[in-house]
Amino acid sequence: MSHAGILERLAEGPVLGDGGYLLELEKRGYVQAGPFTPEVAIEHPDALAQLHREFLRAGAEFLTTMTFYASDDKLETVGLKDRVDEINRNAVEVAKAVAAEGDALVAGDLSLTWAYEPDDPSSHDHVRALFDRQLQDMLDAGPPDFWVGETFSYLGEALLFVERARRTGLPVMVTMSFEQVEPRSYEGDTPAECARKLADAGADIVGVNCLNGPDQQLPIAVQMRKAVSGYVAAQPVAYRTTDDRPDFTAWEAFPYALSPMQLSRGEMAEFARKARDAGLNVIGSCCGSVAEHVRAMARALGKLPIQERPWKSPTGKPMSGYEYRGHTETEV
Repeated sequence: MSHAGILERLAEGPVLGDGGYLLELEKRGYVQAGPFTPEVAIEHPDALAQLHREFLRAGAEFLTTMTFYASDDKLETVGLKDRVDEINRNAVEVAKAVAAEGDALVAGDLSLTWAYEPDDPSSHDHVRALFDRQLQDMLDAGPPDFWVGETFSYLGEALLFVERARRTGLPVMVTMSFEQVEPRSYEGDTPAECARKLADAGADIVGVNCLNGPDQQLPIAVQMRKAVSGYVAAQPVAYRTTDDRPDFTAWEAFPYALSPMQLSRGEMAEFARKARDAGLNVIGSCCGSVAEHVRAMARALGKLPIQERPWKSPTGKPMSGYEYRGHTETEV
């Protein structure tokens, strides 16, 4: 199998991302809700590897390192500031080992830092240092195939990520998050303006991720698609948000009672089809999206064939509820 890079794959057509890690690993007992820091990469690497493997088997074409919130300031909140390097390096090693079981790429993940203050230049330098440390750790352990900077509400912080990531020479993907009914960066930029400014800064892929379900996020991504000529990404959550409440973290159900809000696999498959038809390039998902969602999206995009062994009852009578009810392969 070839191991073409992310830009080469995108030149051939849409690329399917993986799903959500933090909330799923919290549900499995490996991540603490609240801080949502990624020490699972060193405390339970086998559990992390298993989730990577589930996404790989479901058809994901890249695996995202478990390094969201793996920066000094966030890890200090749980007493793990001295484990920053180890967590980042180990997360890359785990992802690369699983990706090698197939033909998946590894995306080195960075995120918002909660340290950025738009009117404080000293905070900008601090954020640069936080990014630089994570980038270097992952380069030392990998390197990954490309970078993903995600879940930025401040456009300024996203631009700092692009600035630092570009210095490594690897392809750069960056995604904004929008929590308001009228989507804007914290500085007031529209999604289209964010996309243009990030692309002008040198990002290879721009887009939107997290917070919003597919119905609220797809129109945002379409705005970005119309604003730039390059590659555009959309990675919504697999939760049912609404037009008047587009941010799933603002619901009372977050984070302990989200299961009733979770979308079906068919709904995520429909998002994948709509995203492809809208000309989006990286089609993925975020919090709440598990292997069944990714698998349905892969099938909707023609990336994962339906593979079932032939079977029938030797008596000619139904021997399962599936057969008895006349069900067939479906994504709904």
